[in-house]
Amino acid sequence: MRRVVGMVGGALIAPALVATPAATAQQQVTPPPDSQFQKVTLNDRPGEPMDLAVLPDERVLHTTRAGDVWLHDPDTGVNSLAATIDVYQHDEEGLQSIAVDPGFNGKDNRWVYLYYSPPLDTPVDDPSTPDVNEGDAPFFGTPEDFEPFEGVIRLSRFELDGDDLDLSSEQQILDVPVDRGICCHVGGDIVFDRAGNLYLSTGDDTNPFESDGYTPIDERADRNPAFDAQRSSGNTNDLRGKVLRIHVEADGSYTIPEGNLFEPGTEKTRPEIYTMGWRNPFRIEIDPKTDTLYVGDYSPDAATADPERGPAGTGKWAAVTEAGNFGWPYCATADSPYVDYDFETGESGAEFDCAAPVNDSPHNTGLTQLPPVTPPDVWYQYGESAEFPELGEGGIGPMGGPAYDFDVRNTRGRAPVAWPEYYDGVALFYEWTRDYVKAFHLDGPGAPTTIEDVLPSLVFDNPMDMEFGPNGALYVLEYGDGYFAENETAQLSRIDYIGPGGNHAPEPQIAAEPSAGKAPLTVQFSSAGTADADGDKLLYRWDFDGDGRVDSTKENPSFTYENNGAYRATLQVIDIGGRDRRKSASADVEVVVGNDRPVVEFVTPTEGDTFSFGDTVEYEVQVTDDQPVDCSRVTVNYVVGHDDHGHSQSTAYGCTGSFVTTVPGGHDPEHDEMRGVFNASYTDSGEGDLPELTGSAQVVLVPED
Repeated sequence: MRRVVGMVGGALIAPALVATPAATAQQQVTPPPDSQFQKVTLNDRPGEPMDLAVLPDERVLHTTRAGDVWLHDPDTGVNSLAATIDVYQHDEEGLQSIAVDPGFNGKDNRWVYLYYSPPLDTPVDDPSTPDVNEGDAPFFGTPEDFEPFEGVIRLSRFELDGDDLDLSSEQQILDVPVDRGICCHVGGDIVFDRAGNLYLSTGDDTNPFESDGYTPIDERADRNPAFDAQRSSGNTNDLRGKVLRIHVEADGSYTIPEGNLFEPGTEKTRPEIYTMGWRNPFRIEIDPKTDTLYVGDYSPDAATADPERGPAGTGKWAAVTEAGNFGWPYCATADSPYVDYDFETGESGAEFDCAAPVNDSPHNTGLTQLPPVTPPDVWYQYGESAEFPELGEGGIGPMGGPAYDFDVRNTRGRAPVAWPEYYDGVALFYEWTRDYVKAFHLDGPGAPTTIEDVLPSLVFDNPMDMEFGPNGALYVLEYGDGYFAENETAQLSRIDYIGPGGNHAPEPQIAAEPSAGKAPLTVQFSSAGTADADGDKLLYRWDFDGDGRVDSTKENPSFTYENNGAYRATLQVIDIGGRDRRKSASADVEVVVGNDRPVVEFVTPTEGDTFSFGDTVEYEVQVTDDQPVDCSRVTVNYVVGHDDHGHSQSTAYGCTGSFVTTVPGGHDPEHDEMRGVFNASYTDSGEGDLPELTGSAQVVLVPED
């Protein structure tokens, strides 16, 4: 296998080039240097970001787990709320993925797809009983105890009416069953192939935290089934731990394309299944030229292999061209079987047979004899990979990224941003825990022949999603460092190719004083600090109320807000003196009129308090607001922090309560940078014409030595 050898000190050598945006692959044999690209921030207040989708007109939609759908308009720079959908939230559930119909034209086809958790009648915590969390599913019990927590994650589509997502237009397409009230792996992703087939990835919906970092196959009769991935990923009659493939029809129903894993009508199977045996295929993409499906699958947490349990945690990436079984929960790869383990006795049995896996779990409703395990094309563990050393070492969070489809037409016009032809047909792979993007050069389907860094000097802070837009630029959604909240470095951005000596977009700065008060409120705005790397002449356009209309072209204007509301005042700065005219960038600031944002504080615990995992930790939250405080509107999440990311474990409501601070199996609290994290938020009622506003707080607890 050919490898990139131009490395010094772990960094890829990228010599300066004289390539133009229209350079051919033959002329350009090494990647363009980072200096020929620019990262442009589109939204630096994206909520807890989950997924993005770029519309044909270059507007960008992105979701938050709490149920918001944001829309970025590149013509005005305005970020507006397209919709807020009511979602069930416990551990990782909420609003997940978003995608645009391949036939979207804004007229007779305006469909936008969402994958989300409808509230249903699932039990939630009762704030009046602070010592009991009714929203937590029991770990042990009877089927009658578990039944109230049976829910679904729903794939639906909605029409985009202008800049608003019309929730009344919903067509419900497919429900994926899940076990609620318990963590984890409920995310998914939506992509389309050239035939219009929809692919939906689904996690195994299984709690991994009491399996010592190995395979969760707990078959005990009184155990919550959510501890057995054989009921989901290893079940041919279940939609979880799969990539599903369907074709959505005009009325929202769907048909089954040819070539899925099981023929329609096959007993104990679901015909929607394209591939099975996935643990957490959080991000998938389709090659726009070949329809190859790229899948990144997350790893269990075991740091080392154990002959009594199985291999160490293994992340995977696969270039999928036909239906198959990728092994979970029986095999990490086709050559790395787990060991059958009895959770009742604590005894290990034989290794599973990856060539002919057998699912004899009492929770299995599908076939007993499963298809043989298909090997991934790339696999790696926490240390340096012998096969793929370019991937480095660290956490394991593989993401299936997009493949670039170069179009020379995108290199023309006033302000081209399209990536160069060097990346044509190249699949991007990004790592959520290692904060990088790699280029996988493929010689047909299969393992990459070359792996190289992509823009190593640019920041990719926990990249959550990325896709190429119709203009050839790369759009990136970053989660940032933190735990189930809007993190300081979270953002939506666009990465442009500007070429050698190319024209940069401006870098706007915005400030408002005061940023809150009673109507009428006069605010002085400032663009101080706004810069252009090329020193070009700039045009300033202010939209004070987010209606998409220009309110001022002064550098430092003032504006009086007559009506109550929460406004995102936007400054769009346009380069009118550069080589590629009309390049622009924007920034916004919040102005609140008539209502004060609630101030949320933890009375207890406090930042840096120590505890031991397994302790019951009580909390008390204090909210200060200009409206009467309703403690039932306080939401508190308990998250197990690991390095700079986390695993949400439980959700409670009320100003007081408690959590049992369980530790994930397979982690060593002393050596794995484990933390206990409490997040609290409060949304006031927004009386009369006042906007609802949310305040939040977080404390991080440190395990005792």
